[in-house]
Parts: sequence; C-alpha cells; structure tokens
Amino acid sequence: MTEFATVERAGPLSLIQDCGRRGQQHLGVSVSGSADAHAAGWANYLLQNSPRAALLEICLGPFALRFGAATWFALAGADCQWQLDGRPLQNWCSHRAPAGSLLQGGVARSGLRAYVALAGGIDTLPVWGSRATSVGEHLGGIDGRALQNGARLPYSAAGRSRAAQVPAEYVRDYHHSSAGRRDNALCMRLRLAPSGQFEQFDTAARAQLFAGVYRVSPQSDRMGVRFDGPPLAPVPGNLISEAVAPGAVQVPSNGLPIVLMRDCQTIGGYPKLGHIYRVDLDRLAQARPGDTVAFALGTLEESQAELRQQRRFFDGHPWNS
Repeated sequence: MTEFATVERAGPLSLIQDCGRRGQQHLGVSVSGSADAHAAGWANYLLQNSPRAALLEICLGPFALRFGAATWFALAGADCQWQLDGRPLQNWCSHRAPAGSLLQGGVARSGLRAYVALAGGIDTLPVWGSRATSVGEHLGGIDGRALQNGARLPYSAAGRSRAAQVPAEYVRDYHHSSAGRRDNALCMRLRLAPSGQFEQFDTAARAQLFAGVYRVSPQSDRMGVRFDGPPLAPVPGNLISEAVAPGAVQVPSNGLPIVLMRDCQTIGGYPKLGHIYRVDLDRLAQARPGDTVAFALGTLEESQAELRQQRRFFDGHPWNS
C-alpha cells in the first residue's frame, strides 16, 4: 500500500536521488544520482533496501518531513542534528517513525549533504530507469526540480525494516574527511588517475598541482567543484569537445582545476589532467566552501579496485540480490 510523507520545510536544495541515470549520455543527459555514494549506500543498507532505491539528498538543511503512516527511515551523511517529534536522533542509524510524526533537521554542523532513506525506497515515477533528479534537465524526482514545501513523497509503509547502525569505522567525520597534511594544513586528499591530456601539461604544471593546496570555491555545485589556489601554467589550448564524466579534472584558461560532479555535462573542451577516484568523490561531495584539498597521483587500477570493493559491499548482500 502506498503512503505519503509530506515535505514541510524543503531547505535550499533537497532532491530525490538514486544510483543515477545511465545509458543516455549520448543524448546529452547527465548521470545525476547521489553525490555521496558512501553515505547514500549506508542509508539504504540500514533498511535492507535495494542499493538502487531512491532516497533524499538534503544539501546543508534545514529540512522537515511528516510521515503519513508508520515506517522505518535511516539517516547518514552530514550531521543535521536530526530530531523526531523533538527527540534527538543519532545519525548513521535507522529509526522508527510513528504515523504523523515529524522529522526535522537543522543546518548541518559538519559535511554538506545528508541522506534520508525510507523503508522500501521513495516510489516516484522513473525516467529512463532512474528516479534521480536532474534539475538542469528537468528530469526525475518530482517534476524534475528541487523539492518544494508541500511536496508529497510516495513510499510503501510495508517495506522491510530493522534497527541498525553503521559500524564506527565506516562513520565519516567530515571535519577531518581527509588523509594527510600539506604545508602544515589538514587537507582532503583527492587521488587522481592520469588520463585525457595529462601528458600535454608540462612537468612544472603537474608538479605544481601535486604540491599545492586548493580551497573549495563558493562557485561549486552538483555540476562541478571549483577551486581557488595556485593556478597551473601553462594550460594547453582548448580542444575539440569530447566526452567527459563525473570525476574528470578540467583546467580552463585561468589554470584553476574543476572536478566534475554527478550533474556534469556530457562533453567538454577544456583539457583534462585525469579523473579523481570515484570513492574520493564521495568525500568531495561533503566539502564546504573554504575546505582545503590536496591532489595526489594515483592509478587507474587502484581506483577501479576501490570502486569494485565499495559496490560489492552494497550490492552483495542477500536482500539486495
């Protein structure tokens, strides 16, 4: 039986997302999907949902949702100081919601994107096999746009459920969502597998990338994360446009790298240094303006191995078969 939850406070950018819309990039349609696959994956996992189930991605907050019927839900990602009917809730856990109860989250204290999964998933109409919201293309979710106050989210109150929490070693502290220091600054480490025009950047420019510290720019969004810092020079001239994908590191003429994210365009003409590991994009999706990052040289083989490991975990349990 389908029930509905009502969005009472939508916040600046709350979206219905899932694993993304694949197979349509030749038509210029972006992949979209959850920006942080680690947090979204855990939210669904806690409820024994399919890893492909649609859930809520809430950017920064605040957010409020009223449940029309009793169900289970799970929280993961940014710490929004969640409460259910005024009672504080633990993040990275599943919880039971009575009929008519109100889930409320404030502005995130750490991280940028919070995830709320409902037992059985959010049952909006799929578009090309995905419920993911792509705002730029007006696809998926509800009317292809960010959620508005009063939006009604369909779900099955009979979805499978359990009380569970994420093991401590997999809970991410976004205050320290990084792996090293550079020039005495704690930085998020982004590993780069060389590709594209990597060899066309001269040795000095590549060395500068891997030695520098960059700050996340306020001009960042789900299409791409821009950085402020030491510009790379010289930059190879623009190219004939070619295919791009999330994780690609483009360098426009100003020399400041851009890491493409889940809503990125499907072609581009800026030269590319390579691709950020997909598992590192999950951490970058939680970075706020002003957070510092450091690029590190990686390999395609390591990037693929870590992604396979992540996907095997979320896909490989009996209830996801």
